[in-house]
Amino acid sequence: MPQRNANANSIVAILPIAVAALPIYYFRTRTPQIDFRVALFLVAGSVVGAYLGARLLKRIPDRELKLAVVVVLGVIGVKELLFP
Repeated sequence: MPQRNANANSIVAILPIAVAALPIYYFRTRTPQIDFRVALFLVAGSVVGAYLGARLLKRIPDRELKLAVVVVLGVIGVKELLFP
């Protein structure tokens, strides 16, 4: 699968999972586990980031995009190993 499709599919897969989790975290416990003020900022940032990322994705060559994904995931992996 091309990297562009993988990135797009990943973003599309996250939305239904988040929507399905919302009622579980809000209604299934005695006190809601969701801070809607924080969630509002996360949603706003995600919408802007997804829009800008999709536009930027068109301009980045596939090889550089794959390299960027490898670097980001590598940095996150090292961080998790050193600071769990």
